[in-house]
Amino acid sequence: MHQLTLGRLRGLQRIASPAGIFAMTALDHRGSMRRMIRPDTPKAVGGEMLTQYKQEICAALAPASTAMLLDPIYGAAQVLASGALPREVGLLVSLEKTGYTGSSEARLTELLPDWSAEKVKRMGAEAAKLLIYYHPGQPETAAQQRRLVCRVAEECARLDLPLLVEPLAYPVGDGDQDPAEFARRKPGVVAETARQVTALGIDVLKAEFPADLRYEHDEGRLLAACQQLDEAAQAPWVLLSAGVTFEEFARQVEIAAKAGASGFLAGRAVWQEAMAMTDGAERRRWLETVAADRVRRLAEIATSYGRPWWKKWAACPADLVRVDEDWYKTY
Repeated sequence: MHQLTLGRLRGLQRIASPAGIFAMTALDHRGSMRRMIRPDTPKAVGGEMLTQYKQEICAALAPASTAMLLDPIYGAAQVLASGALPREVGLLVSLEKTGYTGSSEARLTELLPDWSAEKVKRMGAEAAKLLIYYHPGQPETAAQQRRLVCRVAEECARLDLPLLVEPLAYPVGDGDQDPAEFARRKPGVVAETARQVTALGIDVLKAEFPADLRYEHDEGRLLAACQQLDEAAQAPWVLLSAGVTFEEFARQVEIAAKAGASGFLAGRAVWQEAMAMTDGAERRRWLETVAADRVRRLAEIATSYGRPWWKKWAACPADLVRVDEDWYKTY
Protein backbone atom coordinates (compact mmCIF):
# COMPACT_ATOMS: atom_id res chain seq x y z
CA MET A 1 0.00 0.00 0.00
CA HIS A 2 1.16 3.53 -0.79
CA GLN A 3 2.49 5.47 2.19
CA LEU A 4 2.58 9.23 2.76
CA THR A 5 4.48 11.25 5.31
CA LEU A 6 2.45 13.43 7.65
CA GLY A 7 3.44 16.73 6.07
CA ARG A 8 2.53 15.56 2.58
CA LEU A 9 -0.77 14.18 3.83
CA ARG A 10 -1.57 17.48 5.51
CA GLY A 11 -0.57 19.44 2.42
CA LEU A 12 -2.86 17.39 0.19
CA GLN A 13 -5.70 17.77 2.67
CA ARG A 14 -5.27 21.55 2.63
CA ILE A 15 -5.44 21.91 -1.16
CA ALA A 16 -8.51 19.67 -1.50
CA SER A 17 -12.06 19.85 -0.24
CA PRO A 18 -13.16 17.79 2.79
CA ALA A 19 -14.61 15.36 0.24
CA GLY A 20 -11.14 14.85 -1.23
CA ILE A 21 -11.72 16.77 -4.47
CA PHE A 22 -9.25 19.32 -5.84
CA ALA A 23 -10.99 22.46 -7.16
CA MET A 24 -7.90 24.52 -7.87
CA THR A 25 -7.35 27.64 -9.95
CA ALA A 26 -4.13 28.10 -11.94
CA LEU A 27 -2.65 31.57 -12.02
CA ASP A 28 1.08 31.02 -12.58
CA HIS A 29 0.99 32.21 -16.20
CA ARG A 30 3.65 34.68 -17.30
CA GLY A 31 4.32 35.01 -21.03
CA SER A 32 0.90 33.67 -21.98
CA MET A 33 -0.82 36.19 -19.70
CA ARG A 34 1.13 39.03 -21.29
CA ARG A 35 -0.09 37.86 -24.70
CA MET A 36 -3.67 37.69 -23.47
CA ILE A 37 -3.59 41.21 -22.04
CA ARG A 38 -1.95 42.81 -25.09
CA PRO A 39 -1.86 40.39 -28.02
CA ASP A 40 -0.10 42.89 -30.32
CA THR A 41 2.45 44.19 -27.81
CA PRO A 42 2.95 41.60 -25.03
CA LYS A 43 6.34 43.03 -24.09
CA ALA A 44 4.59 46.26 -23.10
CA VAL A 45 2.91 44.43 -20.21
CA GLY A 46 5.17 45.02 -17.24
CA GLY A 47 5.48 43.12 -14.01
CA GLU A 48 3.34 45.60 -12.11
CA MET A 49 0.41 45.01 -14.46
CA LEU A 50 0.80 41.23 -14.26
CA THR A 51 0.77 41.41 -10.48
CA GLN A 52 -2.31 43.62 -10.50
CA TYR A 53 -4.24 41.18 -12.69
CA LYS A 54 -3.14 38.20 -10.59
CA GLN A 55 -4.20 39.96 -7.39
CA GLU A 56 -7.64 40.68 -8.86
CA ILE A 57 -8.15 37.14 -10.12
CA CYS A 58 -6.96 35.62 -6.86
CA ALA A 59 -9.21 37.83 -4.73
CA ALA A 60 -12.23 36.96 -6.89
CA LEU A 61 -11.67 33.22 -7.39
CA ALA A 62 -9.89 32.02 -4.26
CA PRO A 63 -13.11 31.92 -2.17
CA ALA A 64 -14.56 29.45 -4.71
CA SER A 65 -11.36 27.37 -4.96
CA THR A 66 -9.70 24.85 -2.67
CA ALA A 67 -6.28 26.20 -3.69
CA MET A 68 -4.57 28.72 -5.96
CA LEU A 69 -1.46 28.09 -8.07
CA LEU A 70 0.82 31.11 -8.49
CA ASP A 71 4.30 31.86 -9.73
CA PRO A 72 6.98 33.22 -7.38
CA ILE A 73 7.81 36.28 -9.51
CA TYR A 74 4.53 38.12 -9.94
CA GLY A 75 2.01 36.35 -7.72
CA ALA A 76 2.75 34.05 -4.80
CA ALA A 77 4.34 36.46 -2.35
CA GLN A 78 2.16 39.35 -3.47
CA VAL A 79 -1.18 37.62 -2.78
CA LEU A 80 0.05 36.60 0.66
CA ALA A 81 1.29 40.06 1.55
CA SER A 82 -1.86 41.80 0.31
CA GLY A 83 -4.31 39.32 1.76
CA ALA A 84 -5.80 38.54 -1.67
CA LEU A 85 -5.39 34.85 -0.80
CA PRO A 86 -7.66 33.98 2.14
CA ARG A 87 -6.01 32.10 4.97
CA GLU A 88 -8.28 29.06 4.52
CA VAL A 89 -7.38 28.58 0.82
CA GLY A 90 -4.35 26.49 -0.09
CA LEU A 91 -1.35 27.81 -2.00
CA LEU A 92 0.69 26.03 -4.65
CA VAL A 93 3.79 27.65 -6.14
CA SER A 94 5.48 26.77 -9.43
CA LEU A 95 9.16 25.90 -9.67
CA GLU A 96 9.98 26.13 -13.39
CA LYS A 97 11.11 28.91 -15.67
CA THR A 98 8.57 29.85 -18.31
CA GLY A 99 9.14 28.22 -21.70
CA TYR A 100 11.76 25.59 -22.50
CA THR A 101 15.28 25.09 -23.83
CA GLY A 102 16.33 22.77 -26.64
CA SER A 103 14.61 22.27 -29.98
CA SER A 104 10.85 22.21 -30.53
CA GLU A 105 11.05 18.39 -30.71
CA ALA A 106 13.34 17.96 -27.70
CA ARG A 107 12.00 20.36 -25.07
CA LEU A 108 13.73 20.63 -21.72
CA THR A 109 12.43 22.30 -18.57
CA GLU A 110 14.64 24.53 -16.44
CA LEU A 111 14.03 25.41 -12.82
CA LEU A 112 13.66 29.07 -11.98
CA PRO A 113 17.06 30.36 -10.77
CA ASP A 114 17.31 31.37 -7.11
CA TRP A 115 14.08 29.51 -6.33
CA SER A 116 13.50 26.06 -4.81
CA ALA A 117 11.06 23.71 -3.14
CA GLU A 118 12.73 24.63 0.15
CA LYS A 119 11.67 28.25 -0.34
CA VAL A 120 8.15 27.14 -1.30
CA LYS A 121 7.96 25.27 1.99
CA ARG A 122 9.48 28.11 3.98
CA MET A 123 6.98 30.70 2.71
CA GLY A 124 4.13 28.58 4.04
CA ALA A 125 2.76 27.15 0.78
CA GLU A 126 1.02 23.78 0.83
CA ALA A 127 2.57 22.29 -2.32
CA ALA A 128 4.97 22.81 -5.21
CA LYS A 129 4.22 22.38 -8.92
CA LEU A 130 6.59 21.47 -11.75
CA LEU A 131 5.69 21.73 -15.44
CA ILE A 132 7.62 19.57 -17.88
CA TYR A 133 7.31 19.13 -21.62
CA TYR A 134 7.24 15.40 -22.25
CA HIS A 135 6.95 12.93 -25.10
CA PRO A 136 7.64 9.21 -24.55
CA GLY A 137 8.69 8.99 -28.18
CA GLN A 138 11.81 11.05 -27.42
CA PRO A 139 13.68 8.62 -25.11
CA GLU A 140 16.78 10.73 -24.43
CA THR A 141 14.88 13.95 -23.77
CA ALA A 142 12.24 12.11 -21.72
CA ALA A 143 14.99 10.55 -19.60
CA GLN A 144 16.44 14.01 -18.89
CA GLN A 145 13.02 15.28 -17.90
CA ARG A 146 12.48 12.28 -15.60
CA ARG A 147 15.81 12.95 -13.90
CA LEU A 148 14.67 16.50 -13.21
CA VAL A 149 11.37 15.26 -11.75
CA CYS A 150 13.23 12.74 -9.58
CA ARG A 151 15.55 15.43 -8.25
CA VAL A 152 12.66 17.73 -7.38
CA ALA A 153 10.58 14.87 -5.95
CA GLU A 154 13.45 13.85 -3.68
CA GLU A 155 13.79 17.40 -2.38
CA CYS A 156 10.04 17.68 -1.80
CA ALA A 157 10.02 14.33 0.03
CA ARG A 158 12.85 15.54 2.27
CA LEU A 159 10.84 18.69 3.01
CA ASP A 160 7.54 16.81 3.48
CA LEU A 161 6.05 18.97 0.73
CA PRO A 162 3.54 17.60 -1.81
CA LEU A 163 4.61 17.81 -5.45
CA LEU A 164 2.27 18.18 -8.44
CA VAL A 165 3.77 17.52 -11.87
CA GLU A 166 2.25 18.82 -15.11
CA PRO A 167 3.56 17.03 -18.23
CA LEU A 168 2.61 18.61 -21.54
CA ALA A 169 2.79 16.64 -24.78
CA TYR A 170 4.15 18.17 -27.98
CA PRO A 171 4.46 17.05 -31.61
CA VAL A 172 7.45 14.87 -32.52
CA GLY A 173 8.31 13.65 -36.00
CA ASP A 174 6.56 14.15 -39.31
CA GLY A 175 3.43 12.25 -38.29
CA ASP A 176 2.70 14.47 -35.30
CA GLN A 177 2.87 17.63 -37.39
CA ASP A 178 -0.58 16.89 -38.79
CA PRO A 179 -3.01 18.03 -36.05
CA ALA A 180 -5.47 15.25 -36.83
CA GLU A 181 -2.76 12.60 -36.61
CA PHE A 182 -1.37 14.06 -33.39
CA ALA A 183 -4.91 13.99 -31.96
CA ARG A 184 -5.21 10.32 -32.95
CA ARG A 185 -2.00 9.46 -31.12
CA LYS A 186 -2.63 11.67 -28.10
CA PRO A 187 -4.54 9.18 -25.88
CA GLY A 188 -1.60 6.80 -25.97
CA VAL A 189 0.96 9.58 -25.47
CA VAL A 190 -0.88 11.02 -22.45
CA ALA A 191 -1.42 7.60 -20.86
CA GLU A 192 2.19 6.48 -21.32
CA THR A 193 3.41 9.83 -20.00
CA ALA A 194 1.23 9.36 -16.92
CA ARG A 195 2.64 5.87 -16.38
CA GLN A 196 6.24 7.05 -16.58
CA VAL A 197 5.93 10.29 -14.62
CA THR A 198 3.76 9.02 -11.74
CA ALA A 199 6.30 6.26 -11.10
CA LEU A 200 8.77 8.90 -9.89
CA GLY A 201 7.38 9.58 -6.41
CA ILE A 202 5.11 12.52 -7.21
CA ASP A 203 1.92 13.18 -5.27
CA VAL A 204 -0.54 14.48 -7.90
CA LEU A 205 -0.49 14.40 -11.69
CA LYS A 206 -1.83 17.48 -13.46
CA ALA A 207 -2.92 15.80 -16.69
CA GLU A 208 -3.98 16.93 -20.12
CA PHE A 209 -7.34 15.75 -21.40
CA PRO A 210 -6.22 12.73 -23.44
CA ALA A 211 -8.20 13.58 -26.57
CA ASP A 212 -8.89 16.51 -28.85
CA LEU A 213 -12.59 17.36 -29.03
CA ARG A 214 -12.08 18.89 -32.47
CA TYR A 215 -11.41 15.43 -33.87
CA GLU A 216 -13.04 13.04 -31.42
CA HIS A 217 -16.72 13.44 -30.53
CA ASP A 218 -17.78 9.98 -29.42
CA GLU A 219 -18.55 10.02 -25.70
CA GLY A 220 -17.63 6.37 -25.26
CA ARG A 221 -14.20 6.77 -26.84
CA LEU A 222 -13.55 9.94 -24.82
CA LEU A 223 -14.39 8.12 -21.61
CA ALA A 224 -12.23 5.17 -22.64
CA ALA A 225 -9.26 7.48 -23.25
CA CYS A 226 -9.66 8.94 -19.75
CA GLN A 227 -9.97 5.44 -18.26
CA GLN A 228 -6.75 4.48 -20.02
CA LEU A 229 -5.11 7.50 -18.40
CA ASP A 230 -6.52 6.57 -14.99
CA GLU A 231 -5.25 3.01 -15.26
CA ALA A 232 -1.77 4.24 -16.20
CA ALA A 233 -1.51 6.83 -13.44
CA GLN A 234 -0.02 5.60 -10.18
CA ALA A 235 -1.03 8.78 -8.31
CA PRO A 236 -4.20 10.87 -8.05
CA TRP A 237 -4.73 13.09 -11.08
CA VAL A 238 -6.47 16.34 -11.88
CA LEU A 239 -7.32 17.89 -15.21
CA LEU A 240 -5.69 21.01 -16.66
CA SER A 241 -7.67 23.30 -18.94
CA ALA A 242 -5.09 24.18 -21.64
CA GLY A 243 -6.91 27.35 -22.70
CA VAL A 244 -10.04 25.69 -24.09
CA THR A 245 -13.41 27.39 -23.68
CA PHE A 246 -15.19 27.04 -20.37
CA GLU A 247 -18.02 24.92 -21.77
CA GLU A 248 -15.57 22.55 -23.42
CA PHE A 249 -13.58 22.26 -20.21
CA ALA A 250 -16.72 21.58 -18.14
CA ARG A 251 -17.46 18.68 -20.46
CA GLN A 252 -13.89 17.42 -20.14
CA VAL A 253 -14.04 17.60 -16.33
CA GLU A 254 -17.21 15.53 -16.23
CA ILE A 255 -15.77 12.84 -18.49
CA ALA A 256 -12.45 12.78 -16.64
CA ALA A 257 -14.14 12.67 -13.23
CA LYS A 258 -16.28 9.71 -14.31
CA ALA A 259 -13.04 7.96 -15.27
CA GLY A 260 -11.36 8.58 -11.92
CA ALA A 261 -9.98 12.13 -11.87
CA SER A 262 -9.93 13.82 -8.47
CA GLY A 263 -10.73 17.31 -9.68
CA PHE A 264 -9.14 20.05 -11.74
CA LEU A 265 -6.47 22.74 -11.80
CA ALA A 266 -7.96 25.21 -14.25
CA GLY A 267 -6.56 28.48 -15.55
CA ARG A 268 -7.52 30.22 -18.78
CA ALA A 269 -10.80 28.33 -19.28
CA VAL A 270 -12.05 30.07 -16.15
CA TRP A 271 -10.71 33.63 -16.42
CA GLN A 272 -9.23 34.27 -19.88
CA GLU A 273 -11.97 36.65 -21.12
CA ALA A 274 -11.14 39.09 -18.31
CA MET A 275 -7.70 39.72 -19.81
CA ALA A 276 -9.22 41.73 -22.67
CA MET A 277 -11.20 44.02 -20.34
CA THR A 278 -9.43 47.35 -19.99
CA ASP A 279 -11.94 48.78 -17.52
CA GLY A 280 -10.76 47.62 -14.11
CA ALA A 281 -14.15 47.84 -12.42
CA GLU A 282 -15.79 45.85 -15.22
CA ARG A 283 -13.02 43.26 -15.09
CA ARG A 284 -13.33 42.77 -11.35
CA ARG A 285 -17.14 42.46 -11.53
CA TRP A 286 -16.83 39.83 -14.26
CA LEU A 287 -14.27 37.86 -12.23
CA GLU A 288 -16.38 38.03 -9.07
CA THR A 289 -19.52 36.83 -10.86
CA VAL A 290 -19.01 34.90 -14.09
CA ALA A 291 -15.55 33.48 -13.39
CA ALA A 292 -16.28 32.62 -9.74
CA ASP A 293 -19.49 30.87 -10.81
CA ARG A 294 -17.45 28.86 -13.29
CA VAL A 295 -15.16 27.57 -10.56
CA ARG A 296 -18.15 26.64 -8.41
CA ARG A 297 -19.80 24.84 -11.32
CA LEU A 298 -16.63 22.88 -12.06
CA ALA A 299 -16.32 21.98 -8.38
CA GLU A 300 -19.89 20.67 -8.37
CA ILE A 301 -19.19 18.52 -11.42
CA ALA A 302 -15.95 17.16 -9.98
CA THR A 303 -17.56 16.45 -6.61
CA SER A 304 -20.55 14.71 -8.21
CA TYR A 305 -18.50 12.37 -10.39
CA GLY A 306 -14.89 12.43 -9.21
CA ARG A 307 -12.93 10.11 -6.93
CA PRO A 308 -11.49 11.44 -3.65
CA TRP A 309 -7.74 11.73 -4.09
CA TRP A 310 -6.87 9.21 -1.38
CA LYS A 311 -8.94 6.46 -3.02
CA LYS A 312 -6.31 6.12 -5.71
CA TRP A 313 -4.21 4.60 -2.96
CA ALA A 314 -6.38 3.61 0.00
CA ALA A 315 -9.88 3.41 1.42
CA CYS A 316 -9.29 6.40 3.71
CA PRO A 317 -6.50 8.91 4.44
CA ALA A 318 -5.63 7.24 7.75
CA ASP A 319 -4.44 4.18 5.82
CA LEU A 320 -1.77 6.26 4.11
CA VAL A 321 0.30 7.06 7.20
CA ARG A 322 1.78 4.97 9.97
CA VAL A 323 1.27 6.63 13.34
CA ASP A 324 1.83 5.21 16.81
CA GLU A 325 2.90 6.72 20.12
CA ASP A 326 6.56 6.69 19.07
CA TRP A 327 6.11 8.25 15.62
CA TYR A 328 7.78 11.51 16.59
CA LYS A 329 11.06 9.82 17.51
CA THR A 330 11.90 8.94 13.91
CA TYR A 331 10.01 11.68 12.13
